Amino acid sequence: MNSDNLSKNRQRRRDFTQQVAAKEARKLRAREEHNQSLWFGLGLLGLIGWSIVVPTLLGLALGLWIDGRFPSQFSWTLMLMVAGLGLGCLNAWKWVDHQQASIINPRRKPPALQPPNPPNSLNGESNHE
Repeated sequence: MNSDNLSKNRQRRRDFTQQVAAKEARKLRAREEHNQSLWFGLGLLGLIGWSIVVPTLLGLALGLWIDGRFPSQFSWTLMLMVAGLGLGCLNAWKWVDHQQASIINPRRKPPALQPPNPPNSLNGESNHE
């Protein structure tokens, strides 16, 4: 009984330590990336907003056109506007989910962003002209 409690406490402590370490690594990574300012955050909000507004307005415009050309007892305007809103929300949700995943599990930088290899002095190669 006592050994079970002791092993559970050790496991909880290990889990807690891993969670703290992961949060600390995210904070340090965020400090290193100086490009995320207030304007960056506002830009993201605008991007999310437009990703919802554009499909909604396209659905509204298409619905108005269909209702004007082919009158029926159903409102195509309302149906397509709601469909566009749903599509826009799904699009925004997927994008935010992708961004959150890239923050939690960052990928390595692409090779083009890594510094070039130093010159190999053994075979006479150099970056200088």
